[in-house]
Amino acid sequence: MPTVDSLNCTNEEVRDQDNKTNGESEAVSRNFHENELKGTTAKTKASIIRKSTGGWTFASLLLVNQGLATLAFFGVGVNLVLFLTRVLDQENAVAANSVSKWTGTVYLCSLIGAFLSDSYWGRYLTCAVFQLIFLLGLVLLSLTSWLFLFHPSGCGDEELVCSPTSSIGVAIFYSSIYLVALGYGGYQPTIATFGSDQFDEANPKEIASKAVFFSYFYFALNLGSLFSNTILVFYEDTGRWTIGFVASLGSAVLALLFFLLGTPGYRYLKPCGNPLPRVAQVFVAAARKWDVVPSNSGDLYEVEGPESAIRGSRKIFHSNEIAFLDKAATITNHDLRGPNDPWRLCTVTQVEEAKCVMKMLPIWLCTIIYSVVFTQMASLFVEQGNVMKSDIGSFHLPAASMSAFDICSVLICTGIYRQVLVPLAGKLSGNPKGLTELQRMGIGLLIGMLSMVAAGATEIARLKHVVRGEKISSLSIFWQIPQYVLVGASEVFMYVGQLEFFNGQAPDGIKSFGSSLCMASISLGNYVSSLLVIMVMGITARGKSPGWIPDDLNTGHMDRFYFLLAVLAAFDFVIYVYCAKWYKCINLQDSDEKEIQIMESQEDVVLKKV
Repeated sequence: MPTVDSLNCTNEEVRDQDNKTNGESEAVSRNFHENELKGTTAKTKASIIRKSTGGWTFASLLLVNQGLATLAFFGVGVNLVLFLTRVLDQENAVAANSVSKWTGTVYLCSLIGAFLSDSYWGRYLTCAVFQLIFLLGLVLLSLTSWLFLFHPSGCGDEELVCSPTSSIGVAIFYSSIYLVALGYGGYQPTIATFGSDQFDEANPKEIASKAVFFSYFYFALNLGSLFSNTILVFYEDTGRWTIGFVASLGSAVLALLFFLLGTPGYRYLKPCGNPLPRVAQVFVAAARKWDVVPSNSGDLYEVEGPESAIRGSRKIFHSNEIAFLDKAATITNHDLRGPNDPWRLCTVTQVEEAKCVMKMLPIWLCTIIYSVVFTQMASLFVEQGNVMKSDIGSFHLPAASMSAFDICSVLICTGIYRQVLVPLAGKLSGNPKGLTELQRMGIGLLIGMLSMVAAGATEIARLKHVVRGEKISSLSIFWQIPQYVLVGASEVFMYVGQLEFFNGQAPDGIKSFGSSLCMASISLGNYVSSLLVIMVMGITARGKSPGWIPDDLNTGHMDRFYFLLAVLAAFDFVIYVYCAKWYKCINLQDSDEKEIQIMESQEDVVLKKV
């Protein structure tokens, strides 16, 4: 591909170069052999470091870290709505709205962590800093609950009412839970990307391990939340909230220690700089050349040599999609006359980075409806279970504990997928991964739709077993098991597929951003779910009609809301299939630059320690 520098030579420079050619031929030959030797040495050094750093040993530490951090997070979040109603005496609607805002903030913070990781701090430092913020939030929460919120001691169960709390205690409480949101949200996408960095894409065996890592990553996440949704929920439901918060704090401390334990052996990649100006330059350059016809692929501007113009990123080959952006890499006479202006002329790799973001967005938007389905498990599923028969002898089963069936479904389905479906689908399709990431996400969307159908059917059965004058239906809460199991099965396909897809299709310079898209989808799913509930109630609760989701669910039709979500998921699936067929995968140039980058980052860490 031509460069501006190569096209900008004068005739005198060409004659001078011709005169020097014979005299410099020996030097060029000698330099070639020296560079070849240096390249071989660099490859050897990179190879040595590849053997001694990263791999499953250190990725396993990150999986343990993920499980413990998730345990700590859900120790706070799983029963937060009951904490707000029982301890802070908030109304159900206000508490539910507060939890939705908090949950949305958690996942929006993933974009902050991803930006800092990709642009300035790198994965390791970002993970360490946000885990410290997470830890600080849990310390404040434990101290606040102990000193300010629980008076008399043991209050916050369904029987003993807490005394009104001071404004200082409430302010510190909200500060603490939003520090938890910032810390956990900022850390999540980066730890997933950092874990995948421990496997070398140049090694075929490690490519397969990288795909398996994301399945184990989601497995670890659910294993941690299983403990929170069973043991910690029981303590918190019986008024021993401080014990639950202190247990979460202890889990977060252990998570940080396991993370730091692998510091000498992690594989590190340097950040690639702020991607926002790079992407903006592409759109500005294309707009300034709106009347220019894009050049052919071979005539577009790219820097010479194996290195990309984006620090630490491999080159990306040209793609034919979103062709109007190719104008940004088209060389005009104006570009040849003056110095290179990055706001007028961009490299092919830079243009392709912007294209990758544009191509991933339609796929990402199609995942939001699935996230709306997923969020019902923490809201309407719990409200539904709360008005179903949940007593087993003298033991009362908390409605929130039913999510343990979702977690068990994830754990079991992950094993079935890796051990049965992947080998079987691999033989049938010829793809060693079994199913592509896009195929898995489509299957997850379909299973999610079926979970809403199952939830609607359960609600119809529950309403049939309502006794007049009684709040609790005689239908057993265990009728909810199918909907929880289906949501869990859908997560294995959808969220694991999302992690692999967005991480794999994101260019080197925005890997953490790719992982954060999965969490941002959950965030928007929370907000869209709240908006749908408000719209549905605004339309259905007119006159004497209580609406589909009233305070007294026995007078409503929550089943219709579930069926509405199933219909939306079906429409979303049709659009998703179209977008998936249109999507073309990123085409990265194979080079040793990434390996050398790993080597240099590793050496930097060692030198800093010395």
